[in-house]
Amino acid sequence: MKWILLLFSILNFSSCTKFIYIIEQGQGQLSLLHKAKDNDKILRDVTILPKHKDKIRTIQNFKDYFYRYFNLKPTRTYSKTSFLNRDAVTYLVIASPHNKIQAIDHCFPFLGCFPYLGFFDPKSAHEFRKDLEKGDYVTYQRPVYAYSTTGYFNDPILSSFFRYKDFDLAELIFHELFHTIFFIKNEVDLNENLANYFGRQLALEYFQKDKEFRIKIKNEADKVENLKRYIVEGTSRLQNIYEKRSPKGKKESELILKDFLDNDFIPGVKSICAKQKMKRCFALERKWNNASFSAYLTYEKDSEEIEKLHRKLKLSLFDYFKYIKMAYEKYEGENFSKDFFKR
Repeated sequence: MKWILLLFSILNFSSCTKFIYIIEQGQGQLSLLHKAKDNDKILRDVTILPKHKDKIRTIQNFKDYFYRYFNLKPTRTYSKTSFLNRDAVTYLVIASPHNKIQAIDHCFPFLGCFPYLGFFDPKSAHEFRKDLEKGDYVTYQRPVYAYSTTGYFNDPILSSFFRYKDFDLAELIFHELFHTIFFIKNEVDLNENLANYFGRQLALEYFQKDKEFRIKIKNEADKVENLKRYIVEGTSRLQNIYEKRSPKGKKESELILKDFLDNDFIPGVKSICAKQKMKRCFALERKWNNASFSAYLTYEKDSEEIEKLHRKLKLSLFDYFKYIKMAYEKYEGENFSKDFFKR
């Protein structure tokens, strides 16, 4: 009931486009919840594939570990499972001006602003993307296999989770559950970076008893981090080029981007992947433009700062979480992420 009242409040203050968007996303969310069935029933259902049952049990173990780790009472999140009729659960659309790497915000009363919008219907995502491209924006669209309602609902397990191997699945579950215990309004980038960091570190701790597996995963994770840092640094280089050359139109901006990708960024990515003997050079799988660089920064921009502060404080992961939470509870400024890393 509380959520319904909030929805009507938003609609009263929203434009027609936002009205349609919220209605469509509300229907999509309610459909997920309606289709979800209790895990106990699914695990007894003989028509469900054993490999899917194994994933559900594994996710339940990850969930139990998460709440024990943070000394919290378990919620009903992931107590049900919803089987999708598609690979992805939503489709994310992000837009950026042609002459800078900066995601445009979409703001909603009471909920705050977001640097992207997610759509349950891929057709709606495509239409929204095309509308943005009619202006001076470049866009990026990608499938999303998991998301969190940050505690508004008891999110179900989604069949899209089943695509992940155990370590990646643990990282995913810990990431999404982290959103439910700590969330900063209007700080999407920091929220995602913190969930990324705690999800990854918690997954490493979960598998620490399997020493050989942990060493293997840690080595692979270090390679990925090196490549991620290169992408973030590359984004800064491209931003500096835009600022120095001040392109006046899309064509000029496209030429700058093409030159940067062909003669700087892509050769650098290939070199790093080759030197590290990476099995999967994920940076070559994405079509890079201002919008996709912006989307990447949403999840990785502050990760190095978060790790540096953790090392500096010499705290356990649990105590580091308490430190951040307490700092936010005492904070009275307007930009927590900016002030927090000055410590």
